Amino acid sequence: MPQNLSRKILSAHLAKPSEMKPGDEIYLKVDQTLTHDINAVMTYLAFEAIGLDRTQVETSVSYLDHNLLYLDNKTPDDHIYLQSAAKKFGVHVSRPGNGICHAVQVARFGAPGKLSMGGDSHTPHGGSIGMMCIGVGGMDVATAMTGVPMRLKMPQIIKVNLTGELRPGCNAKEVILEMLRRNTVKGGLGKIFEYVGPGVKTLEVPARATIANMGAEMGATTSIFPADERVREFMKAQGREDEYVELLPDEGCGYDGEIEIDLSELEPLVACPHQPDNVTTIREVEKKKVQQVLIGSCTNASYSDIAKAALVLKGHHVHEDVSCTCAVSSKQIYKKLLQDGYIEMLIDAGVRLLEIACGPCCAIGQSPATDGVAVRTTNRNFKGRAGNPTAKVYLVSPESAAACAITGTFSTAEEIMGADVAKLAEVREPDTYPIDDSMIIKPLPAEEAAKVEIVRGPNIAPLPVPEAPEQHLECRVSLKTVDNITTDDITPASAEFSSMRSNIPLMSKYCYHRYDPTFAERARELGKSIIVGGENYGQGSSREHAAINPMYLGVKAVIAKSMARIHKGNLVNHGIVPMIFEDPADYEKIDQMDMLEINGFRDQIAAGTVTVTDKTKGITFRAKIDLTASETEVILCGGQLRYLKNELKQAGVIKE
Repeated sequence: MPQNLSRKILSAHLAKPSEMKPGDEIYLKVDQTLTHDINAVMTYLAFEAIGLDRTQVETSVSYLDHNLLYLDNKTPDDHIYLQSAAKKFGVHVSRPGNGICHAVQVARFGAPGKLSMGGDSHTPHGGSIGMMCIGVGGMDVATAMTGVPMRLKMPQIIKVNLTGELRPGCNAKEVILEMLRRNTVKGGLGKIFEYVGPGVKTLEVPARATIANMGAEMGATTSIFPADERVREFMKAQGREDEYVELLPDEGCGYDGEIEIDLSELEPLVACPHQPDNVTTIREVEKKKVQQVLIGSCTNASYSDIAKAALVLKGHHVHEDVSCTCAVSSKQIYKKLLQDGYIEMLIDAGVRLLEIACGPCCAIGQSPATDGVAVRTTNRNFKGRAGNPTAKVYLVSPESAAACAITGTFSTAEEIMGADVAKLAEVREPDTYPIDDSMIIKPLPAEEAAKVEIVRGPNIAPLPVPEAPEQHLECRVSLKTVDNITTDDITPASAEFSSMRSNIPLMSKYCYHRYDPTFAERARELGKSIIVGGENYGQGSSREHAAINPMYLGVKAVIAKSMARIHKGNLVNHGIVPMIFEDPADYEKIDQMDMLEINGFRDQIAAGTVTVTDKTKGITFRAKIDLTASETEVILCGGQLRYLKNELKQAGVIKE
């Protein structure tokens, strides 16, 4: 029977036989894992606690790429810990300055047909070369490193048929913004978007990466492109053509849904505050005064992206009221741009070059001004995401960002270049990239690794482990939130807060800090509590701290209208019971500090439906627990770490 590309790769990695019907629980063998510095300490603390000597997957990579702004001892201590843990456990290390994890992973480690799990929501970036790449929480990465198959609820596979070709001045960013406009920030939940059609052939790998990367903003499980001639060209340019394998969907294969996009009909788009799906055309957007422009991030900092932005800026200068910065995706790309003169063009135009790192995307430097308007080529524009809750962040392509930097308001490349905008279509990825892996530390042989001592700075606290749910739960609602609460709302970004993430007792003090600064102390005083949420609770970053911090503060359950996939998995992993209102109207009836009671809680978790009594209001309501059989076992056991250690002990993999 003909198969689409997603089913081909998933079926090739099945650890247990399955018909792979949407909604079925499947188990997958993992080939590669990746972590990055501001989330990874929890991952390696968990792997240490499990008790294995070495990663059990083909390739594990630890990237030091997000927080390179050392405000005090915390982040450098984290980096030293991560580097020593990697040596101990057989993990590659990409050192600070080598590049952003997703760009480097695709360029130097990724290969068609592989299955990767990464502790970052934008891990699907690797779908650009025909890989199946899924973003998860850190505990899931630690689990994968043990060799235990990954559990996944089988997604629907949605065909996205691309036709036509992008016009000069338009970017792959327009494709994913159009997808967001049509599907919304929760429209990809439980789905894989598989891009096919004649328009795919017109997109080089980095352009595909932009689309696959930002599929995370729709809540998609992942996104994927075929491994075709374009992928072969890319891997040849990386000196890795021998790892290329053609992987295409079979002719006549089926899908669970279909979307049509004519690339030639797209025009420059912009995502307006404060959601990536709040999309309109730049032509129609209100022409506000812009104070800040950022070109870069994992989403849009490829060779072609930066080169096109430089060509728009050539012969012009950044507006006197605009601060314009650029962060290139990797040392490799920076070097090639330098060789070809594009870095000089940026500097001549008044652009400031930043470190080769994620940085400002997650509020590590370059925070916008009070009430400022910031134009960015990044992937998220949640309120406070850039480090300032009063700022308004707009998402555009590099070509449009460069135009905005020149005019000081919303503009397009065509408005700046006129007929010369056609020159942008001539920019292509290099036939050969500079190859230098000296900034990647390779794993030590096992016998040498066994002698390594892990270095732990004073800020690195033990990983907290939850208790199993109690049979009778009676506690108050410590917080009631609105729709689209993000993991940034729960665990704020920035250089300061990111440096705290290896210390949960410290970080938990700032849980919900920007949304409700009184939450942490209230939750601590209550001892145990429940959070009530709206639609799409926990959207955004994969950071599991958004589950660990509430757990540490005594949160036993979250009851919401709906939940984002990765955050729901993180809640399960860290012992918080995720529940969905059976009737969304019941959300309106509950208030903060209401006393809720659940009798026979453990029994009801196993049954999948829970009856909750609001003793304050004198009402009852029902909530669904939409968990697979194994997820239910994890919750009843008291989280993934306890569950996994029990499983490995029973299998004889680790000792008592």
